[in-house]
Amino acid sequence: MTTFETRVTRTYSQEDIQQILHLAIARQADDNNKEFSYEQLREIAGELEISPETLQQAERDWLEQQGEMLQRRAFNAHRQGRFKKRFGNYTIVNAFLLSIDLLGGAGLSWSLYILLCCGFAVGLDAWNTFNSKGEEYELAFQRWRRKHQVKKFFNTVVSKWLKAWQI
Repeated sequence: MTTFETRVTRTYSQEDIQQILHLAIARQADDNNKEFSYEQLREIAGELEISPETLQQAERDWLEQQGEMLQRRAFNAHRQGRFKKRFGNYTIVNAFLLSIDLLGGAGLSWSLYILLCCGFAVGLDAWNTFNSKGEEYELAFQRWRRKHQVKKFFNTVVSKWLKAWQI
């Protein structure tokens, strides 16, 4: 480094610091092939003058984000499974209709119109299933999430009630 470069003070925004530290920690974890303990996390936070309360709140926020990511993956798997089932039904029904049309002796005629219309509907369904951005997706996710929270609540209440009756 030249003398001029050492005299110039570098400044970074908070976002820049986060990105640099994220890359450095990821690189160190890759180099040593290890994970960090909670004590090491507290030590790093202490060196960065992050209070224990702020660290605990950040950890709670992170755990909440991880939980939501798991729920989104489950929601996407649910939607894709539902689409696969509908696509299978579409395939079976249209194969049956094509067979009837072929057995009718006049070749394929009326069944192609049904195949085309159903294919259009399946294409729209695929678009809605695999498009995971936008307001419609968020609304569908929130409905699914509430539905599963209600199911979980009732399952908990029923299981507690059944345990109380077993005693």
